[in-house]
Amino acid sequence: MIDKKLKILALVAIVVVVASIGAYVYTSQQGIESTTKETRTITDMAGRTVEIPVEVNRVIGTSPPTTMIVYMLAPDKLMGWNFKPDESYMSSKYLNLPVVGGWFGKQSANYENMISMNPDIVLEGFTTQGDLNTTIIERQQKFGEIPVVCVTATTDITANEAPIRFLGEILGEEEKAAELISFYNKITDDVTTQVSQIPESEKKRVYYAEGPQGLMTDPKGSTHSQLIELCGGINVAKCPLKKGMGMREVSIEQVLKWDPDVIIARDPIFYKNAFSNPLWQNVTAVKNREVHLTPDAPFCWFDRPHGANRIIGIPWTAKILYPERFEDLDLNSLTKEFYSKFYHYDLTDEEVYDILNPGKGDKNEG
Repeated sequence: MIDKKLKILALVAIVVVVASIGAYVYTSQQGIESTTKETRTITDMAGRTVEIPVEVNRVIGTSPPTTMIVYMLAPDKLMGWNFKPDESYMSSKYLNLPVVGGWFGKQSANYENMISMNPDIVLEGFTTQGDLNTTIIERQQKFGEIPVVCVTATTDITANEAPIRFLGEILGEEEKAAELISFYNKITDDVTTQVSQIPESEKKRVYYAEGPQGLMTDPKGSTHSQLIELCGGINVAKCPLKKGMGMREVSIEQVLKWDPDVIIARDPIFYKNAFSNPLWQNVTAVKNREVHLTPDAPFCWFDRPHGANRIIGIPWTAKILYPERFEDLDLNSLTKEFYSKFYHYDLTDEEVYDILNPGKGDKNEG
């Protein structure tokens, strides 16, 4: 009788042990499956296969155009700026994010600093297929296990839809991306449809003045001066493109020969002095008071950085070049809409006026 009881107890013990082992194995397998489900495989914009977290909540961009799209789509997921934004028209919550530097015109980033911030992914912009070996692969090696995702076309104002849509998918902000793309496509279509009807002989000749003396510029073909051609103007600068920053130095004699109808000024010092500086008095644009200072807060509308911040610069440039053709274009309304959708900031009427008149009171009356 005792032997029978012992056998039953032994059998029960065996069943318990087997069940425990089975439960352990099942739980372990579930853990493996759960870990697998925490990541996903994507193809970035350079065609690379990259493993990233399913939920991306902490992002660093290595260049301003890419960083700004993250801010536009999901500001709470942005961990830092490549440079300090202008302290206007932005919530202090985002304005006070740390400056992490980057690799663009200024080579100011530090790998150790970025790694210590523990981002889910790092976004690398300004990359083409030709420099993958020297850029993306090097970045990934330096960042180790932190995925580096390549984003292209951020600096091409004619192709901003692709990076906005791509980053919307990465960040889980597909609806927001669709909203921004809709705004971008509408104003681009409206402007390009209108300027396509302008005869070549009637197109405005434009000089893009950079630097405090106005004697730096970006010629046709530079991504920095794209808005001129997109909005139906002719870039008068006839000089070779320069690698890197792209900006070229020219002489006042060259500007006088080009004799532009319109000058778009990037520097407020040049704009302030252009109408009184004797060197510029014989330039048609100056004589006709067709010198326009670009709005620039919190980011410039025309250039530097040359990213999606320039979307609102499309209607602005079109309207200063061809005010009669774009008489019905409500720039005040578009400005409010853009800042609300892209910069998460609701402008007052007074703020709109200040943005659209950056040199108010600086222009010398003559």
